[in-house]
Amino acid sequence: MKVIRHPDRKDWPVLLSRPVTEISRLEKPVRKVLDRVRKNGDAAVRKFTREFDGVALRKFSVKIKEVKAAKLSLSESLKEAIKLAAANIERFHHAQLHGPEEVETMPGVKCWRRAIPIEKIGLYIPGGTAPLFSTVLMLGIPAKIAGCREVVLCSPPDKDGNLNPAILYAADLVGITSIFKVGGVQAIAAMSYGTNTIPKVDKIFGPGNQYVTLAKILVQQEGVAIDMPAGPSEVCVLADDTSHPSFVAADLLSQAEHGVDSQVLLISDSERMISRVLDELDGQLPLLARRDIAGAALANSHAILVKDTREAMEMVNTYAPEHLILSCARADERVLEVVNAGSVFIGDYSPESAGDYASGTNHTLPTNGNARAYSGVSVDSFVRKVTFQQISLEGLRSIGPAIVSMAEAEGLQAHAEAVRIRLTLGR
Repeated sequence: MKVIRHPDRKDWPVLLSRPVTEISRLEKPVRKVLDRVRKNGDAAVRKFTREFDGVALRKFSVKIKEVKAAKLSLSESLKEAIKLAAANIERFHHAQLHGPEEVETMPGVKCWRRAIPIEKIGLYIPGGTAPLFSTVLMLGIPAKIAGCREVVLCSPPDKDGNLNPAILYAADLVGITSIFKVGGVQAIAAMSYGTNTIPKVDKIFGPGNQYVTLAKILVQQEGVAIDMPAGPSEVCVLADDTSHPSFVAADLLSQAEHGVDSQVLLISDSERMISRVLDELDGQLPLLARRDIAGAALANSHAILVKDTREAMEMVNTYAPEHLILSCARADERVLEVVNAGSVFIGDYSPESAGDYASGTNHTLPTNGNARAYSGVSVDSFVRKVTFQQISLEGLRSIGPAIVSMAEAEGLQAHAEAVRIRLTLGR
């Protein structure tokens, strides 16, 4: 990590900026895949699966016998861990349900809002070097709680044409039955446009590489909703002299191992702590199986020395991290100062990996500074909030003159007449 000492505030925007993906370079090949799948359906999906994943598949659907085999292949300890995580995720997300709240804004005028499930949901689950079966839980469980009628899952097959057994087990656990061995841009295209095999969906969720991310952005422009704009995963750790350097280093590495483009940031008011964390990184990194990936991410990451914790919090909110770890004194008080973050981890014993897997909160979070305007995935992500109103004649007599006055002021005579005719002819 590169150490930056007491940067001037005018330099913060550049220092805290994320690498910019060259969209123009990727757009042409991504559009090519999208257009081919829209035109040729399953045939195009089959072609691109052979080209990009190196496997020729006649059928994409996962069979029941494959799910059963996946259950048998996993260790009991892993299955119990997945069940524990699923129970916590379900408990946390179920608490997000709220019934309609009726408000009588004035006598005879009743208004309320009701959550209606999005009917068809598509989940994209990466399955390459890190098959994210945990994401199946994070997306499948709130979709089930919300009451979505159809959930479609796509994940890239391995060279033998199989999906990771943990992905299949997690999908079965949460009740997903429409599972397809399709990955990459072709999966996003298939769920967006529909093929003879893969249903068209209304909203697509899930992480992916830069090609998948761009595909989601492009289909959103065509009317398919997506969960949120996404970029490389990121963590920001705020540490001080009270922090445990080995804990901080482990947290930084846990994010760095996601990918070479992962964003890792350490902010501290203690040069001594930064030095100790760097020493810990040197000791822990060689022990990781994904040390080359984590090392590349760290090489492009910063440790920033600031004058005090107050300035550190200001920098945190400027950065707006996906994951924020408060590893500092009075962390439970500092949390009240957090303005921009996807998910916050408070104190020495709240590692970011807890939120990634089993604490109950959702790990599908805004990246690339989008925490300034976006929330992480929740049950609300899988519903639409529809408003209703019911007005009696008495209520219309009370509210009508205001409606007429406002409509006429805007030059919309028919709006005004829709009220007048009721007031004239109503009984």
